[in-house]
Amino acid sequence: MTQKLDNLQAALGAALGDTVKSLVRDRGEITITVGADRYLAAAKTLRDHPTLKFEQLMDLCGLDYSDYRNEPCEGPRYCVVSHLLSIANNWRVRLKVFAPDDDLPAVASVTEIWSSANWFEREAFDLFGIIFEGHIDLRRILTDYGFIGHPMRKDFPTTGNVEMRYDPEKKRVIYQPVTIEPREVVPRVVREDQYGGKH
Repeated sequence: MTQKLDNLQAALGAALGDTVKSLVRDRGEITITVGADRYLAAAKTLRDHPTLKFEQLMDLCGLDYSDYRNEPCEGPRYCVVSHLLSIANNWRVRLKVFAPDDDLPAVASVTEIWSSANWFEREAFDLFGIIFEGHIDLRRILTDYGFIGHPMRKDFPTTGNVEMRYDPEKKRVIYQPVTIEPREVVPRVVREDQYGGKH
């Protein structure tokens, strides 16, 4: 396994060069991070370079680093992570790119490179609000069209912004402001003065 990872790391370095901002090798996997300005070129190289041949995009998802490991994050907030597979070489790589603008997170769409990215990018747009520039049909896929906000963002309220219910008078489903009172759930701890000892 170590020799295989050595070979992959060398191939990535030779093919991508300084396009790779960081390469992390951990738990038998390689994760490379590229800049948003070179993301599309790096994706094409990963697919088309004869020594890499990452023909398949297995998964693509968004991440919100605003509160990573319960600590404020230094640097960009939103990240797109792709998991790629080379059938020809039987190896995998994780490709990361951070959206440079937290207020309007956007990166290039890779649907022209891997068609399987289509619905994955729509999901990341829907849940995190990440814009995929060049995507031909970027619209919500899991929430409905009237949904407000992006529910996987760490600052999204756990109760949501609106709730829907059936209105018997109007004979249809309506949206209304959330009626659930926000509350803090703090576990109650009962301690005896001499817990486990003699009284």
